Amino acid sequence: MDIAIVGLPGSGKTSLFNALTRGEARVGAYSSRLEPNLGVAPVPDERLDRLAAQEGSRRVTHAELRLADYPAATFDASGIDRQRLQDLAQADALILVARAFRNPAVPAPEGGVDADRDIEAMQLELTYADLALIERRIERIEPELRSLPAAERGALEQDRALLLRLREALEAGSALRALELTEGERRLLASYQFATRRPLLVLVNVDEDDLPRLAEIEAGYVERHRAPGVGVVALSARIEAELAQMEAEEASAFRGELGLPELSPLDRVIRETYDLLGVLTFLTASDREARAWTLRRGGTALEAAGRIHSDLERGFIRAEVARWDEWLEAGSEAQLRRTGRLRTEGRDYEVRDGDVVHVLFNV
Repeated sequence: MDIAIVGLPGSGKTSLFNALTRGEARVGAYSSRLEPNLGVAPVPDERLDRLAAQEGSRRVTHAELRLADYPAATFDASGIDRQRLQDLAQADALILVARAFRNPAVPAPEGGVDADRDIEAMQLELTYADLALIERRIERIEPELRSLPAAERGALEQDRALLLRLREALEAGSALRALELTEGERRLLASYQFATRRPLLVLVNVDEDDLPRLAEIEAGYVERHRAPGVGVVALSARIEAELAQMEAEEASAFRGELGLPELSPLDRVIRETYDLLGVLTFLTASDREARAWTLRRGGTALEAAGRIHSDLERGFIRAEVARWDEWLEAGSEAQLRRTGRLRTEGRDYEVRDGDVVHVLFNV
């Protein structure tokens, strides 16, 4: 899954990128950098690690988020560059980093530090960019409509009617992600690059001194900014980037000294992103490899087979399924079979988060 990280200069988005990827991208290089930092964040999954240990898996493969940390110049006084907008709209989700810290070493934006203002301003820029795209498309459609006989205008008229509806929603202050669309409308929109159609995670970057009040601070931003397709998480990106460079035991001890919750905010960022994307994790496990796979919520066993390999989908016979905790409790696949807890499911079985799936196929 591809995630785009955006933010105004000095927001701390590159620190967040480093924290998620355990990377060391240069922080504060927003004035000269033109291309995004690219990296991968493995998705922590204790279920997978425990299954791998039990099966003696020689390889463990976690699910991954592919991250692009876009330069702060993505958002400037002239709006969003058209090519950059296409990049953002092709991502599966956006993370918008807003500055709520007051470190004098990092120049504050004009008007001072105001995360609420920055969140609203950046979302407004995305809205303006989508409106401009709609206007350009309508301007192309209308001459085409006038040149066609009435009997041949059906598809273009549908396209225009949908675009007018989208424009009305944006002008009323509603992001496109909040609209309920029919399957036909979603197909029509597939060729458009609308940034406000993408799920959005608002990341409020706080001061280290605010960490004891993190939950309270986050609750305030949730109340003001959570909406359909929009999640909110508060953390200190600088502290999380430092913790990401430590060994696990050292990081855990430091987290305790700072009074941080045991569940890392970075894990919450990943979980919130999964929720916004509407995906779940299913697992495969053997002595050769234990692996986590992503699948849309509501996805079937046949679709899960296709995620593993196209041959499995093409030659699907059935799936053998057990819950991850049942697998651990049984101690082995053989014991699961003996106790009747390894279920046989057909192609239409709706896969659940944490299912361990073994696909039988014939090509």
